[in-house]
Amino acid sequence: MEPLSHRGLPRLSWIDTLYSNFNYGADEYDAEGNEEPKALPEGSETMPYIDESPTMSPQLSARGQESGDGVSPTPTDGLGTGPAMEEEEEAIGYLDKVLEDEDDSEPGTPTSPVSPFSAGEKGERDAGKGLEMRKLVLSGFLASEEIYINQLEALLLPMKPLKATATTSQPVLTLQQIETIFYKIQDIYEIHKEFYDSLCPKVQQWDSNVTMGHLFQKLASQLGVYKAFVDNYKIALETAEKCSQSNYQFQKISEELKVKGPKDSKESHTSVTMEALLYKPIDRVTRSTLVLHDLLKHTPADHPDYPLLQDALRISQNFLSSINEDIDPRRTAVTTPKGETRQLVKDGFLVELSEGSRKLRHVFLFTDVLLCAKLKKTAVGKHQQYDCKWYVPLADLVFPSPEESEHCPQVHVIPDHELEDMKMKISAIKSEVQKEKANKGQSRAIERLKKKMFENEFWLLLNSPAIPFRIHNRNGKSYLFLLSSDYERSEWREAIQKLQKKDLQAFVLSSVELQVLTGSCFKLRTVHNIPVTSNKDDDESPGLYGFLHVIVHSAKGFKQSANLYCTLEVDSFGYFVSKAKTRVFRDTTEPQWNEEFEIELEGSQSLRILCYEKCYDKTKLNKDNNEIVDKIMGKGQIQLDPQAVQTKNWHMDVIEMNGIKVEFSMKFTSRDMSLKRTPSKKQTGVFGVKISVVTKRERSKVPYIVRQCIEEVEKRGIEEVGIYRISGVATDIQALKAVFDANNKDILVMLSDMDINAIAGTLKLYFRELPEPLLTDRLYPAFMEGIALSDPAAKENCMMHLLRSLPDPNLITFLFLLEHLKRVAEKEPINKMSLHNLATVFGPTLLRPSEVESKGHLTLASDIWSHDVMAQVQVLLYYLQHPPISFTELKRNTLYFSTDV
Repeated sequence: MEPLSHRGLPRLSWIDTLYSNFNYGADEYDAEGNEEPKALPEGSETMPYIDESPTMSPQLSARGQESGDGVSPTPTDGLGTGPAMEEEEEAIGYLDKVLEDEDDSEPGTPTSPVSPFSAGEKGERDAGKGLEMRKLVLSGFLASEEIYINQLEALLLPMKPLKATATTSQPVLTLQQIETIFYKIQDIYEIHKEFYDSLCPKVQQWDSNVTMGHLFQKLASQLGVYKAFVDNYKIALETAEKCSQSNYQFQKISEELKVKGPKDSKESHTSVTMEALLYKPIDRVTRSTLVLHDLLKHTPADHPDYPLLQDALRISQNFLSSINEDIDPRRTAVTTPKGETRQLVKDGFLVELSEGSRKLRHVFLFTDVLLCAKLKKTAVGKHQQYDCKWYVPLADLVFPSPEESEHCPQVHVIPDHELEDMKMKISAIKSEVQKEKANKGQSRAIERLKKKMFENEFWLLLNSPAIPFRIHNRNGKSYLFLLSSDYERSEWREAIQKLQKKDLQAFVLSSVELQVLTGSCFKLRTVHNIPVTSNKDDDESPGLYGFLHVIVHSAKGFKQSANLYCTLEVDSFGYFVSKAKTRVFRDTTEPQWNEEFEIELEGSQSLRILCYEKCYDKTKLNKDNNEIVDKIMGKGQIQLDPQAVQTKNWHMDVIEMNGIKVEFSMKFTSRDMSLKRTPSKKQTGVFGVKISVVTKRERSKVPYIVRQCIEEVEKRGIEEVGIYRISGVATDIQALKAVFDANNKDILVMLSDMDINAIAGTLKLYFRELPEPLLTDRLYPAFMEGIALSDPAAKENCMMHLLRSLPDPNLITFLFLLEHLKRVAEKEPINKMSLHNLATVFGPTLLRPSEVESKGHLTLASDIWSHDVMAQVQVLLYYLQHPPISFTELKRNTLYFSTDV
């Protein structure tokens, strides 16, 4: 056999540039967060037909393989071994995809044997380019055909000596076992050897009018041999596995078969397992069908080959349909070698705490087993595969109760201010990307920014979850995941428990079965990308930025009285965050909360409501996070439709959850609207009235409302978790606003009875509704410039001078608030509110100008957030981190600074 030298194949000089692009999806990051080189986009080499079949799913890893991925038996690896050949095949496949995109046709979608192009389209295509592409397709296919024949030869090589020993007194295998394992391999080899010998000279002595359609037609007509092979495939694998376990000689033979490398390859032979080689014929039949599509695409309709290729494609598709007819069209079925049918029920990315560090895993829940996998590191141009980290049969899976859960190793929790810092960095990068696009900047610059954004979002995704989800194998160890939301924990637990109601048997997967199951994960998965916003397409909804007002009215459907409350969650930066919590309504089946919350949205698209039964039993303590576990009674989620939500009116809705109905209302205020300060028409109150007017009227240095709210927070709220960050009930806040505005004599009584989060919310609302910010409109530009200074001495000089420039009521009130916030931060170990957290909450409130400019670069709500808010937070943080500032000392030093701002 005269192998085709692949180095002599025609190349396109620009193909190499296709490999330099970076895709920021799940396929380019491994489970530990290490950056991976880019694989070619899905679709460039995928098989549109048989690859979802149970027999097509296995991606059997070659044990003992030392030469990289050269003969990795992935269904879509193109059967390549030599690096030059692999690069050529992948490039050709990707070039085809590019050409398809140019022609606005969907890659990999033709389902009938007719050409994917109409006669008119064909007439418009450049005939020369089509025929050149035809040569490229054939050259790549011929080179892979050579390798396929070498692989079949390697598989057949031990068959003769094994048959020879079968009739001796010490047989390695019986004749029946040999026939089962090598069934139809010889026939397949002869078919392809004849095909290769006929096609090779036609490609080497290329002529645009050369015909080879009859060769493909003949190859297709012999697919019956493949049908017999496919029917026997599972039992062949099982037999090979059993023989390997019982016979050491056969185990050695089957683990190190030598495959000849292509001509001009650096390696003359490559070691590969018998299991891997047995998969090759299954892979080959889909490859042939794919090539027929490509050839038809690049063969003119009037070429003599065209009708022959159409006929070959029709035969191939009928064959594939005949063995695919029982396959679940949704690609959720996978069959193990023993014929068991499994369905993929649920999958998703979870953070596992493994060996003391956080690892991103892709978890797959099948009908009888939970499998935890990570993406394997692969070379450029290689399709990704999963590596199984562990699995637990559902029959052996149990959820330890909080008191039964052994104490887990200390989880390193990232401080909130670091998470907030990262969010701001991401927002700033998003703004830069938008600017580059608006200015039609270089694609390289945009790609660089997107890559940085992905890295930051990936860090956030890995480090933000803190809710423990432990599962236990009754025969072995426990595994601990960290989730960002109780919602996800409940979803996974419920899905597993529902499956466990069936009659499940415990089992152990053989190595082949585990390889088949893990190999199927890549095709069966329903969640393809890491859940970060940088993975979204440009035309996807960016989500909502602003404030969502939600009133949780009531709930019905509880079968017995309980202590009930609800929590509200919204998605932020790809994961969900708890934003608000109603009070506990005691001993009732129909709680009536009627509580309003204001929730800040950061590109949010969904709202979740979870309903809990409050547990007061302190023995139910979760050792993972030292918190009492409350029982979830129901949960539900709705999409935040921008058109439906963005109205001035309240929109009433009901979420149904496990027979429980929660009634709520909501309305949305965009960030640009919520940023406006509106002066009060009544100057007799305190809200919306200038601070100088209020202090003069009260004859005070600090407004009464500020002093009373701060005193109450320090009295009973300074250790409250999330003080100033957790929303208070809006109706309570409005009630407090009304009594302060009216200067009601019952203010102190009302304050002592009011929920502390409502009091904190009232203080924030007062500063937010000032007609101009506490740090004044006039000085705002100077604060923005001062905080940007690099020299510490210059910054200190400027920032102190700006404080001196404030009117006395503003300055005294600011210093009063500053010292209070520092005292709150001293309790950070208990209340989880750091200086940075407090700066994030109060910075925009104290600095945001009265009127937001509507300039071009600030049209996006996310731009307003990233550019202005970041600087506003930094200004307040500077003063919070500064040693104590005395009003008297500050004013005394005025003499030394006379520069006007």
